Order: sequence, then structure tokens, then C-alpha cells
Amino acid sequence: IGADIVKHLQPNTKIVFLESPGSITMEVHDVPAIVAAVRSVVPDAIIMIDNTWAAGVLFKALDFGIDVSIQAATKYLVGHSDAMIGTAVCNARCWEQLRENAYLMGQMVDADTAYITSRGLRTLGVRLRQHHESSLKVAEWLAEHPQVARVNHPALPGSKGHEFWKRDFTGSSGLFSFVLKKKLNDEELANYLDNFSLFSMAYSWGGYESLILANQPEHIAAIRPQGEIDFSGTLIRLHIGLEDVDDLIADLDAGFARIV
Repeated sequence: IGADIVKHLQPNTKIVFLESPGSITMEVHDVPAIVAAVRSVVPDAIIMIDNTWAAGVLFKALDFGIDVSIQAATKYLVGHSDAMIGTAVCNARCWEQLRENAYLMGQMVDADTAYITSRGLRTLGVRLRQHHESSLKVAEWLAEHPQVARVNHPALPGSKGHEFWKRDFTGSSGLFSFVLKKKLNDEELANYLDNFSLFSMAYSWGGYESLILANQPEHIAAIRPQGEIDFSGTLIRLHIGLEDVDDLIADLDAGFARIV
């Protein structure tokens, strides 16, 4: 949306909440343009971002003028799908408010979860590099597949906002999506999703395992009434885990054979 965010700002706007890339259609936003636009209209508004896709390290949100950067550390920081935790980091302006609110709401983490998260942090860099490499290889393969209309991967040239990813990010994680050329009916979708060997159906991505989910365009439009839905086929969201990438491609290829 970039600088056009000014169309949605009001004099009483207190918080602007961003996610980049979007977690379904994966468009990357021009965050510096958004921040500049917000500051020009409502300079005291707090700008927050969900930085989970970048694991808080591939995009340095506070360096781009964001006030508060949050993430579901359950995903990449933990890395093994065995703990639940969230994090929030902020600039000096918001520190006292964030600390006081966390204290008043009793937010804390138990010792075991803290240990599990610290364990995950030790391998975060290595895992993210593998997620990047494997997901991009799968995305490039999908881009050439005759049943695929479009691949939404921030690191793939031609994807929405790729130029902003290239400018502002230092890498990619394993989450992206692609759009089929046709819309699958319920029976086709069930046959497609229910028979993968390596891809499981689940929401909480970021672990070592590969995941898959499907979204129909009308369902996305219902939850994003002001967003542009410029496709008519079924959207498939993937999280590429740490399995052998050739095995993952073979599993996806078998899935396409089920919906010919």
C-alpha cells in the first residue's frame, strides 16, 4: 500500500499495524514509505509490525522507523514446534509503556519454554539459510509448472513487492504461496490435500516440518474486504521445512497428478 496508507488514516489514529510480507498472498510492503506517510499525518501514532516471517532478523524493523516489532516466537525462534511463546521489541519511545503493560497483564514465560527458545536461537541462522535455499528452489520449480498460475515468494523476481524485499530484507524464510490455474472443488481439494507424504495440514509454520494449506479466493476476499484479490484459482500456502528438497518437490509433483 505504501504512501497510499494516508487514505486510511484519521486524526484519532493511535496505532498502525503492519505485516510484511502478508501471510497468505505474500506481498512485501514499502515500509519506509508507509512510515513516512504515517509520520506526516499522525506523527504520534505507534507503528507496529508482525515480523514473524523474517524471524526478527531478516528484516530489522526498528531500523526502518517501526516502533514495536512483534513475532510468534513459537515459529522460527523455537524452531521445533514444541513450545509457545511470543516476543515484542520496541524503540526507546515505547519501552516504558511496553514494559508497564507487560507487567500489569502478568505476561511471563516459564523456565522450560525460555530454555527451549534459547536452544532454538542457537541454530536460527543455519535453519533460516536452509529454509531460504529450499523454499526458493521449490518456488522456482513451481513457477515452471503448467498447473500453476502464479508463485508468491518474496525472493522470486516478479512477485509482488520483490523490489522491496531485495532492498530491505537480508534473506527469506520458508513460507510462501502459489495460485493454481483452476479453482478446485471440495472433492478435488480433499483428494489433493489428504494424500501428501511429507506435507502436513497445519497453521503454525516455522518448525522443521513442511506444511500445506489451501485458500479459495472468495474466502480471502471475505477476510480482506479492502484488499485486491486478482486471481480466481485456489491458493496454496506452503511452509518449506528442513526435509530433503527433492523429496518435497516429488511430493508436490504427485499432488499435481491428483488434480489433473
